[in-house]
Amino acid sequence: MVESNYDILGIIEDSTEKEIRDAFRRLALQFHSDRGGENEQFIKIKQAYDDLKIGKKYPDTDNQKITNSKVYSGDTEADVRRKNQILGQELFNEMKTAEEWAGALNRTNTTGTRLFGSKTLGEIELERKANGSLSIKGNFMAGSLTYDGSIVMQGSITSPSWTQEFQTNIHLTKGDFKFIDPLENKYKIENGARIIVDNGNIVVGNIYGRKYRIEDPNGRVGVFQIQEHRTYISALNGKIIAENLANTVLLEADTIIVLNVEDDVVLSAREILFYGGKLTYDSVIELKQGGSIRFFETFSIQGISGDAIIKLENGKKIRLFDLKTKKIKNLADEFVPNQDQYQKDATMVGHGFTITYEMLDNLSLKPTKKRKQSWASKLGFSKQ
Repeated sequence: MVESNYDILGIIEDSTEKEIRDAFRRLALQFHSDRGGENEQFIKIKQAYDDLKIGKKYPDTDNQKITNSKVYSGDTEADVRRKNQILGQELFNEMKTAEEWAGALNRTNTTGTRLFGSKTLGEIELERKANGSLSIKGNFMAGSLTYDGSIVMQGSITSPSWTQEFQTNIHLTKGDFKFIDPLENKYKIENGARIIVDNGNIVVGNIYGRKYRIEDPNGRVGVFQIQEHRTYISALNGKIIAENLANTVLLEADTIIVLNVEDDVVLSAREILFYGGKLTYDSVIELKQGGSIRFFETFSIQGISGDAIIKLENGKKIRLFDLKTKKIKNLADEFVPNQDQYQKDATMVGHGFTITYEMLDNLSLKPTKKRKQSWASKLGFSKQ
């Protein structure tokens, strides 16, 4: 496998010019021959750094053609910002034209196909189908697109890391947003992109945000701030179906169906269904009144972090850690009728058990003998 210049420096492709420079300096101290390092490795690191400064993604080799990086690098941060602003403005204008083109076809109920985008960052193909849906093929990099109908996507979606001005925003006023076989094709949404569907469902693959440190704008040495690009997906009147969510993501919907959740993810919905075994690192479930949560993975109890919490619409907070060790049989007299249908050691988390909003809201209450008989029917606790 051929290493890119980013791989050699141990950084990601979205790294800023400063991050590239800092990575080089760190490795130079480690591998320079004057420091007892390996001279051959230092030369490789120096060449990768020099290549990235002029926009080369891969090193020169006999077998590897040079490929330009998707984000310009330069000698100064001001130069980087200027060039990338030009690219962002180019894409933003192109997507505005694409939005107007698709809208015109929609109004006249006609079909059409056209390429949009940037020769530097790549083009995407838009096709308005006879059924009114819009097909997008290619990676959506920046800019806004509003469409009055469904969108079917073959490609990934990202948002520029160098500016919020040209943030990726896709808005459907009606219809569904769907990836074509997202798991098989490894399509993803990342880096602060936004997808909003007013009246429809969203079916996608992996969703990632981005969070990184930047130096203090006031120049204080050793002081950093956290820069956050939170990816936002919304289907308030429908469902969101996704695979893995990680690193600064917010989902809002009536129903959310996901596999795994990790590192500062917020889920806000009436009904939330987990089919994987992870819910970790400062993640939050915001459950709406009358809603429910279900964990279907039997061993999901092992992958739940102690800092993950559930927030009820009335403001009450419950640690998920407290639920993952609470056995259903211990709730029988208070909440759950027909407790014999559950295994002796079955916990609230896992086994597809329905954890209702009412159950969480009243979890600490101890009913009197007079209330015991009517408690379950009043709160509607059941296994579905």
